[in-house]
Amino acid sequence: MSSDSLKLYEDEFTMLIMNKFPYNNGHVLIAPRKHISDISLLMADEGVALFATLQKATGWLKAAYEPHGFNVGMNLGRVAGAGLPDHLHIHIVPRWSGDANFMPVVGGVKVMSESLEAGWERIRAAIGKSEN
Repeated sequence: MSSDSLKLYEDEFTMLIMNKFPYNNGHVLIAPRKHISDISLLMADEGVALFATLQKATGWLKAAYEPHGFNVGMNLGRVAGAGLPDHLHIHIVPRWSGDANFMPVVGGVKVMSESLEAGWERIRAAIGKSEN
């Protein structure tokens, strides 16, 4: 992983990147390559591509992390919690049974057991295996 890029994958319409401020190990973002903030501005083929990348990404995350489930969602607009309100994106957060702990509640802190670089390498390996 280069220090200036968290990108894991890209195609004609989308890109998959590590979340710089993850909620859990393996937390990634899917974004259209076109810089837009409003979902209604997506062309039909761009929307289809976002969901195709979502399907691929959950498969890669399953291979890399073996999660029990996922939270998948979008925060549309700053008041809805969008950290990047000017660039539409989908969050994919791997989840495991019992993965909640007291740190976010007590200290406002999430303990991450894996660095972004290690997560990037783990997911890229899963992507590489699927491309063979």
